[in-house]
Amino acid sequence: MPAPLLVLEAVSAIPSLTWVGVLLALVGAVFLSLGAQLQHRGVELVEERYGSGHKNGLSVPQLLRLAARPTWVFGSLMLGLAVLFQLSALGFAPLIVVQPLGVVGLVVAAVLNARISKVKLDSLTVRAIGFCVIGVGAFVTVAAFVATEHAITERQLTVILIILAVVLVALGLAFAFFRRRFTAIFYIVSAGVLYGFVATLAKVIITRLLSGNFEWLTLTCAFALVVAMGLGMYFVQTAYSVGSPDLVIAGLTVVDPLVAVSIGIVVLGEASDAPVWAFVVWAIAGAAAIYGVFQLARHHPQSHKRSPLVVPAAVVTDR
Repeated sequence: MPAPLLVLEAVSAIPSLTWVGVLLALVGAVFLSLGAQLQHRGVELVEERYGSGHKNGLSVPQLLRLAARPTWVFGSLMLGLAVLFQLSALGFAPLIVVQPLGVVGLVVAAVLNARISKVKLDSLTVRAIGFCVIGVGAFVTVAAFVATEHAITERQLTVILIILAVVLVALGLAFAFFRRRFTAIFYIVSAGVLYGFVATLAKVIITRLLSGNFEWLTLTCAFALVVAMGLGMYFVQTAYSVGSPDLVIAGLTVVDPLVAVSIGIVVLGEASDAPVWAFVVWAIAGAAAIYGVFQLARHHPQSHKRSPLVVPAAVVTDR
């Protein structure tokens, strides 16, 4: 059979509903990048006017002042749309297919941030972004063909909640005692880990609601989701004050799906029917994506010289 026909046959083997989930996730990724750029601008303004100069976490007064910044509020609305599209995507496709697609937002964020901040992306930065995109792209391509969804048991759900509780305690203790030593990477990785659990719990809740299974365990998942999302949002806002928006997006779009995918594979069994070669590809692709994030943190122009971000008045006014 000719190669083009083999490709068409393989593509047609992907369920049509999975394609709907993929498209929704891609739209959500664009909203994610736009929202991140605007929120970053709002956080920078608050830091410049009301910050102490020490990047060790936003204070409560600073968080309250963010609500008065039009750029931050508008960015939050964009992120709300991103979450809405992502949750919708999870209703159509497996978690390990949907979650990695957020990496598309990295490309949009990198280009947008470079134009707004007037900081040219050098070859090392472009290469780092390439590792992120290619790594995650390879991962999701394989996942689209081999991932399968199964009914989520109460035992699996309990395991997820226990792991999240341990993560929350560990992050809370680390932040309480060592936050003065933290760099942007800590906040980005921490937020990515928490958002990975948020995506997983969202998938669980959607699946249980669609099956008419709404009881105390589902409510516990909803509560855990709110807690993880709240702490994750705080870490993201602090990361904006010490790192560029595309660096933040890079961390989130790599760490977030790696955590969610790991849970999807190990706990939820979404890769139970996957061949051995798929796991090899996933390991290599994941390593490439992680390498890209750390290279981006190391070589990004704004990691060495922070340039004031100026959002054009045509986009939004924030005075």
